[in-house]
Order: sequence, then structure tokens, then C-alpha cells
Amino acid sequence: MSSVPVHYVDLRAFCYATEDEKRVEQALRTFVPGPDSPDSDDWDGEGTFVELDREVTEGFHGDRILVLSARLERADQIRYALAALARADDFDRLLGELDDRVDDNTALYVGVDKQSAFRGAVRLGEGITFRAKIEAYPAKRETAVGNARETLESLRAS
Repeated sequence: MSSVPVHYVDLRAFCYATEDEKRVEQALRTFVPGPDSPDSDDWDGEGTFVELDREVTEGFHGDRILVLSARLERADQIRYALAALARADDFDRLLGELDDRVDDNTALYVGVDKQSAFRGAVRLGEGITFRAKIEAYPAKRETAVGNARETLESLRAS
């Protein structure tokens, strides 16, 4: 698959005061190509490593919250993130819920368990927000669901 029918992928994770920033970054790197990513030695996307954006904010009680995020726009970066998602332990559940996970603006939303991602596994859950803008011409939800399904299934098979 030379091209991928996705405009971009946005990823975001919060690092709370009780969490180790490096561990949260490692969890996010499961989906974001970088020198410390799990498959960085095997990845042929040289020069396309992605720096994580960091924004410090404050919680309701004054506690520090670091927001780590990245936008993937290059095809090889997007493929890297989608391939990680296709390795999900509960992949069949994800495919079964695609109709509910794609909105009218053709965006696919998936919550991923942050602790599992830190360990290198991918499971649906909470902690990492994965949003992919699916290409669909015409821009209809049903077309986007079909494109997302086809793409994820082909990445799962490879």
C-alpha cells in the first residue's frame, strides 16, 4: 500500500504530576515514529521522526499537567501509527465499532490504554487519544468508514 487514505493523525496524552514524563512519552511513541519508538530500528522512514509537542497546563487544584501531542501528516508516519493501531489486541472490537467511531466530518476517534502502550501492547481504553482524519470523496461518513476498515484490515494482514 503506497498511499494511505488518511489526511493526518493527531495523538495526545496527558502526563499528570503523579506520572513519569518519560514513560508517558514512551507510551505515545508506540504510535509516533521517533528515535525511541519501539520499531525505530526496523523503520525505513529516515528523516521523518516526529518531535512531540509539549504544553504545560494546570489542573483544577493547581497541579501540573503536561500535554504531549503530535500531528502526523506524512504517509509513512501515518502508516506507522495505523500499523500500531492494527496490532490492537481487541482489533475485532475496533472494526465492529467503526460505525460509532467515525463522525460526520470523517474523523476516526479511538481511545488507547496508556499503560498498555507503555508496555508496547495496544488495547482500546483511556489515556491516549488517537484521531485520524479519513479521506473520503465525497466526504461522507459511510465512505470514510469503508476506507478506514479497508486500511486497517490491510495493515493487520501485512
